[in-house]
Amino acid sequence: MPILGPARLQGLLDSIVDVGSRRTLQRELGNLCKSGLLERIGQTRATAYALTDQGRDTLREQRARYHPIDTSPIEESALVREDPEDTYQATPASERLALRDQVRRPQQKRKPVGYRREFLDAYEPNATPYLPEKLCQELYAVGQSEHMAAMEPGTYARQVLDRLLIDLAWNSSRLEGNTYSLLETDHLLKLGKLGDIDRVREAQMILNHKAAIEFLVEAPMELDYNNYTLFNLHAILTEGLLTNSASEGKLRAIPMGISGTVYQPVNTPAVIEECFQIILQKVAMIKEPLEQCFFLMVHLPYLQPFEDGNKRSSRLIANLPLIQNNLSPLSFIDMPTRDYVDGILAVCELNHVGLLRDVFANAYEHSASRCASIRHEIGEPNPLWLQYRTDIKEQVRDVVVRQLGKLAAADHLRQWARQEVTASDRDKVVELIEEQLLLLNEGNIARMRLRPTEYTAWRPNWQK
Repeated sequence: MPILGPARLQGLLDSIVDVGSRRTLQRELGNLCKSGLLERIGQTRATAYALTDQGRDTLREQRARYHPIDTSPIEESALVREDPEDTYQATPASERLALRDQVRRPQQKRKPVGYRREFLDAYEPNATPYLPEKLCQELYAVGQSEHMAAMEPGTYARQVLDRLLIDLAWNSSRLEGNTYSLLETDHLLKLGKLGDIDRVREAQMILNHKAAIEFLVEAPMELDYNNYTLFNLHAILTEGLLTNSASEGKLRAIPMGISGTVYQPVNTPAVIEECFQIILQKVAMIKEPLEQCFFLMVHLPYLQPFEDGNKRSSRLIANLPLIQNNLSPLSFIDMPTRDYVDGILAVCELNHVGLLRDVFANAYEHSASRCASIRHEIGEPNPLWLQYRTDIKEQVRDVVVRQLGKLAAADHLRQWARQEVTASDRDKVVELIEEQLLLLNEGNIARMRLRPTEYTAWRPNWQK
């Protein structure tokens, strides 16, 4: 198809599929100028872009390669007007295409490579970051409001937990090849148990994601970058999915290969253990939460410390620094599977983080936009909920475990509030507890640290 021009930036945003945000398009245009494929014409609001001779030749070559029967002419002047903005420049388009070509070549034409310890050793926390400062500033602008920044650490993820459970569990499972749809995932999470006997393994993967997210969100400030956090997260994510259940939550002690790549992970247990500990030490030293997030997405899949579930573990643990710092979580919404795989392959086979960094930046913008709409829908959190959150959950649990009906629960809560809650807050706090009891269902009981058997035993009394 011909390149149409002139066209305004908003017109392209409205017409190009999967272009992402306005900022994304501006970065792409800047990259094309740097690579010599476009030239900038004019300044300020009159800024426009036109194909260079090199750009026209490159486009003809790409068209001949991918669309050999397309003979439509190329417009000599493809102009796009925009308002200039000082933004982070992503990986240049020409470099990105070259990297993709390398990792998409047939495996027999790619050079086999092994784990390079020097790639990890070369990273110095806060000195050699993978994310440029300008990119972090842009992502902070979309990922955290002033109100979020002022919250008690870990509060924001709990505020949007219901939506986060669905989005992150579904998207992370989708990147593993899971075939559950978004609606099927929502139904499964609310039901809280396996339903489709033909897809038991896929359902188990999604339910494991739910449990892992709740593990991170329930008390994030009690978690650190250590064996306890990573091992338990891996065990939760892989429960019932590994051939050898003894490998859940343990570092790999057997050799492994990865299909679809010429990369061969290290297979010496002592080296795996040593590098795993270095990863934990380095990520704990990083001051920038977004950099922590991306560092984990790079180095855990590269090391492959577990028998299976390495990418899943990296995607979930990458959310911990975001949760702890009240940044919008990364739910991987709209992340194309092929782009994610290309990014991981570029890290493993080429030790190049550019492709994965671009995918990460775009995915975070999409995730933050989704969270912003959720914030608008649910409004700001109730300050009493934040102040009495632990007490509220303890009382909900107490009512259920004691199998109290509605009248008995009301009397119990009034007595408790008279002893434990400031007089001016009593009525409102009791009301919050009662609302949580009315909203309680099989799909959200884990937040109150309740077991399904406790909920099932209590429910008949509550419904009388």
